[in-house]
Amino acid sequence: MAQDKIVVVGARENNLKNITVEIPRDKLVVITGLSGSGKSSLAFQTIYAEGQRRYVESLSAYARQFLGQMDKPDVDHIEGLSPAVSIDQKTASRNPRSTVGTVTEIYDYLRILFARVGVPYSPATGKPITRQSTDEVVDAAKALPEGAKLQILSPVVRQRKGEYKKELKDIQSAGYVRVRVDGEMHEVTDDIPMDRYKQHTIEVVVDRLVVKEGLDRRLADSIETALKMGKGLVTLSHQLPDQKDDVWHDELFSEHYSCPESGFTMPELEPRMFSFNSPFGACPECTGLGTRTEFDRDMVVPDPSKPLRDGAIAPFVYKSGDVKEWWPQVLDAVGRAVGFDASLPFSALDEKAIDAVFNGLPEPVAVITNYGRTERTFTSQWDGVLAVLRKKYDQTESEWIKRDLEQYMRTKPCPVCHGQRLKPETLCVRIATKNIAEVTCMSVAEAFAYFDGLDAKLNARQRAIGERAVKEILERLRFLNDVGLAYLTLDRSANTLAGGEAQRIRLATQIGSGLMGCLYVLDEPSIGLHQRDNHKLIETLMRLRDLGNTVLVVEHDEDTMRQADWLIDIGPGAGEHGGVIVNEGPLEEFIKRSSPTADYLNGKEVIEVPKERRKPSMPSPLAAIGLAAVSPHPEAVEKRPKKSGRRAVGQVAESAG
Repeated sequence: MAQDKIVVVGARENNLKNITVEIPRDKLVVITGLSGSGKSSLAFQTIYAEGQRRYVESLSAYARQFLGQMDKPDVDHIEGLSPAVSIDQKTASRNPRSTVGTVTEIYDYLRILFARVGVPYSPATGKPITRQSTDEVVDAAKALPEGAKLQILSPVVRQRKGEYKKELKDIQSAGYVRVRVDGEMHEVTDDIPMDRYKQHTIEVVVDRLVVKEGLDRRLADSIETALKMGKGLVTLSHQLPDQKDDVWHDELFSEHYSCPESGFTMPELEPRMFSFNSPFGACPECTGLGTRTEFDRDMVVPDPSKPLRDGAIAPFVYKSGDVKEWWPQVLDAVGRAVGFDASLPFSALDEKAIDAVFNGLPEPVAVITNYGRTERTFTSQWDGVLAVLRKKYDQTESEWIKRDLEQYMRTKPCPVCHGQRLKPETLCVRIATKNIAEVTCMSVAEAFAYFDGLDAKLNARQRAIGERAVKEILERLRFLNDVGLAYLTLDRSANTLAGGEAQRIRLATQIGSGLMGCLYVLDEPSIGLHQRDNHKLIETLMRLRDLGNTVLVVEHDEDTMRQADWLIDIGPGAGEHGGVIVNEGPLEEFIKRSSPTADYLNGKEVIEVPKERRKPSMPSPLAAIGLAAVSPHPEAVEKRPKKSGRRAVGQVAESAG
């Protein structure tokens, strides 16, 4: 057999009637026909399934035990198969941690880029936090004009309370003569007044000199000593030659990511810091999910007209309408402590009372209970309705109680990270004024524009380090744009994507991988795609073909059919009336033969637009918001004509048949 074809002999899977077909390799091939005629049976359950089975059999016995035994499809034999990749509509991740950015690997490159090029900023001052090596501090000192006076100081105590007599003795024992305490110079042997209840800063004068040539070695040794003593900090205090004796300028340098003014420190930047799937980067409150499921006030009190103690708090009420346990007495106690009547309707309470009911009180309340004729009083801490419900939800082991309480809960953005998923210190790292969460909030189109102009906002060092990562990000963003997904944001959760969106994301990812010699099987990738983007999808499929791959598409779309290198029409009917190849070949030959799809492609068969449309059987939801309802009856939709690719030719043929 020729190696330029995939030859399928005797396919009988599902309703296929022992068909034999030759599919050209390295071409864009469209399998079309009525729904239920056997398209997926040929493409997925025969060709792709056999390709996957052969791949698994090529693995070692050890690897195969983890993949399981795959059944051979009902076919005599298939020749010319390539490694097969399926891109269908059922592969979207249901993991709440998966996003458009992680699925397409864009987020992986973002993490590397921010770890290597990002600049930390102090949340207190808003200034960038930089770190300097010994050589960089020496260069800063050498940059001073000749004749300038320079003092190299090591801050051993920074804004801390105490008298520090022992520390001063240790400094003297180490051989140092001078210290600067709270900005004033002293001899170490002086009786330096320090109030133990006030904050002090003590800096050891490691060296004093006048800037001139030939001091490189001395500068390096003194600065290195000061950095070691100051645990990574050193202050260069200088006085220019033309300035007065009492005018000194201080500049603090750090070997670490540390803000000299606020003391805010950053650990070493690494990619895992920017991952919300890692404890090193995830927000500790929501563990990287960006959301929390919390009890909602409006759902806890669905009917504010009810009295607070007699049924306003829905979780405190039995199905019979009676209030559970001792909650009426507890709410009475809260009312007495705050100064309101718990018998009033919830809507009559002021904001102070509502806050006490939901969020609790700092002091215990006195609860009065009646057992028969005996009145008893006990004190209890009131943490609020929300805390009581959360504690019950977290501690119960009953799934029934959990489901009952979940009806009063609502998913909200995390109150700590505000939906950004990462730790506060991670969000302080920025590239061109934006942190990684702000970048992922952009749509694909906005992110492409941002990274396309990023070079102009980086210095030469940052450009050299981040060039490769930016290139990979731009390529993937371009692929997403080419398949009509420019509107998606990178932080969009993967489990909210439609089947067509998820399929096209996988398609873009496969193009980005640059593989050659593969067989790609796709299931109606045009579903849900706007007409203006249809040509982009077709160009993407053709690009995948041009890389040297065979692209096998199950499709009803007319535009895709007209751009295909080879068409296969399965029919003539659906179910037991289908499963036969009724037409195949390139488009110019395909439309010359008579088959259900060819007759509509060449214009022999046309479905007219109904002159009258049936009114909908129920009001349109659009009418509820004041919009005109133009939704036709489903039968009318089924007979709508295909004009430009959005209504599938094969489906129109099915409707006519």
